[in-house]
Amino acid sequence: MKIKLKRVYDPVSPQDGVRVLVERLWPRGIKKENLKYDLWLKEIAPSPDLRKWFAHDPAKWGAFQEKYREELDKNPAAIQKIKNLNSKMITLLYSSKDTEHNNAVCLKNYLENKLK
Repeated sequence: MKIKLKRVYDPVSPQDGVRVLVERLWPRGIKKENLKYDLWLKEIAPSPDLRKWFAHDPAKWGAFQEKYREELDKNPAAIQKIKNLNSKMITLLYSSKDTEHNNAVCLKNYLENKLK
C-alpha cells in the first residue's frame, strides 16, 4: 500500500486511489457535495485538545508528533479501517495551509511504519 498526501483544495487525480479525509472538522470553503472523497475518518484525526494546543505552530511540531502518535496507538480501530481499504494507493486529504507540519504528515509516517 502506497500512501500520499494532498490538500483538499488540490485537484482530483485518477492516481489518488482511495481518498481519505483525515480531518476532525469539515474543511473551510468546501461544500460536502464538492469534495471527492471515499472515506471521512474523523476519529483518526488529532483530538480537539491536541489540535487546539498545536495550533499549527511549527515550534511545537516535535511534541505534537509524539502526542499524536500516542493517540494513534490508543486508536487501533481507526488504523484498522485504513488497513481494510486494501488499496494499492491511498491519498490522505488534509486542509492545513502548512504542508510540512500537519496531522496528515505525521499520520502518513505512522501508517507507513505500522503497515510494513
